[in-house]
Amino acid sequence: MNARQPAPVSSEPLAERRLRALVEQGLPLVPRPWEALAKQCGMAEAEVMACMRRWQSEGLVKRLGLVVRHRALGITANAMVVWDVPDAEVADLGRRLADEPVVTLCYRRPRRLPDWPYNLFCMIHGTRRERVLSALDEIVERQALQAIPHRVLFSLKAYRQHGGRYTAEERP
Repeated sequence: MNARQPAPVSSEPLAERRLRALVEQGLPLVPRPWEALAKQCGMAEAEVMACMRRWQSEGLVKRLGLVVRHRALGITANAMVVWDVPDAEVADLGRRLADEPVVTLCYRRPRRLPDWPYNLFCMIHGTRRERVLSALDEIVERQALQAIPHRVLFSLKAYRQHGGRYTAEERP
């Protein structure tokens, strides 16, 4: 006989499971997002706020972030600049590049020799390639990076972006 095991019963209240699934989808773009979520979950706004604080203290929610759909805003010239920086200098240069206003993220990665010598990556977004390249030229000049080998890799395709996922359960 092939009996199915019953699904495990969650001790988490249904309203909190709904809230967790809604938070995964992102906060609604309204003046009072917690109130809007509360209405959808059958909770009071204060309960939602208390639940979020509890989840933070328990480590379930570590931070709330923002996923910017930059292409929808007309920012379509997106360049990853890869640098071949001497290992002794990469931490310092990484901090300096991260402080540049047009650099949206900067991180170190291991080299993959012999084909990929680059160990420092940074993103520059813009509305046109010429502006991105001009901004990069200014950074190279300001930071005296003329001797540091680098390549500019413009994005060709945008893939779906989303925040963290915490549930595999039903979606509201």
